[in-house]
Amino acid sequence: MSVGGNRKNVRMRVIDTGVELREAVAGARAVGKRIGFVPTMGALHEGHLSLVRRAREENDFLVISIFVNTTQFGPNEDLDSYPRDLEGDTAKSREIGVDVIFAPTAAEMYPEGFSTRICQTGLADVLEGAHRPGHFDGVCTVCAKLFNLVQAGKAYFGRKDYQQSLIVRRMVRDLDFPLEIRVLPTVREEDGLAMSSRNQYLNPEERRQAPSLYRALKRAREAFHAGERKASTLRGMMEEEIRQAPLAKIDYVAIADAESLASLDTIETDAVALLAVRIGGTRLIDNMPLPMHT
Repeated sequence: MSVGGNRKNVRMRVIDTGVELREAVAGARAVGKRIGFVPTMGALHEGHLSLVRRAREENDFLVISIFVNTTQFGPNEDLDSYPRDLEGDTAKSREIGVDVIFAPTAAEMYPEGFSTRICQTGLADVLEGAHRPGHFDGVCTVCAKLFNLVQAGKAYFGRKDYQQSLIVRRMVRDLDFPLEIRVLPTVREEDGLAMSSRNQYLNPEERRQAPSLYRALKRAREAFHAGERKASTLRGMMEEEIRQAPLAKIDYVAIADAESLASLDTIETDAVALLAVRIGGTRLIDNMPLPMHT
């Protein structure tokens, strides 16, 4: 039997203040429950729910957060239009057996006079960090606040946001959070498109072309497994595949070291292929591990 067991009939609480959240988890901790945490921005899809299910299996008390984090959006990004569906998210969470949904307001998370942020250097300066300045400062700051509030033993992230997962792990290590970061595989649609809340922005033709990202990554993986180690060749294959989608515009295509995200010329250690592509007006990211040993 799993640690969490069948929790679908347990009453779930939806709370919006840090004080209430601390009280809820303190009560669980006082009776020896193992606490799991899944941070999200809501509009929950199967990618999120796979994390929630795993967290439910591995913990006695499960908290998820639903907060569209204002500090990780740039001035020309989609903060105002980002999908929100707290009612639907609540129903899905209750079905899985979540104990607490923490759904704070921006004012709760960043009260008047808030002036502290966490900056990660190195990993946050490339790829998404180069294209979205300040994005990872916002991610690290909100995660640090949430980790302090929940004080879970395990927190769960998806591999689709590969760079984010590396950065959060580094922050947890560097700042001595007593927390295990669990990173679970990307969940995909049947045609390979990585599940994302932003997929719902795509119109039918854009949605038809969006799997070009996965095809590009798969082509690079197949060439890598066939023995290709020259990064420029693999990047060229990905770019060629994406350009077959007329609505696609490449932000970046990269072959990087799997741990440092340093750009590679020749793959001699575990690597990862990463890309960011705009399909129409929607920016999508995806990645594919290229391990030297399987």
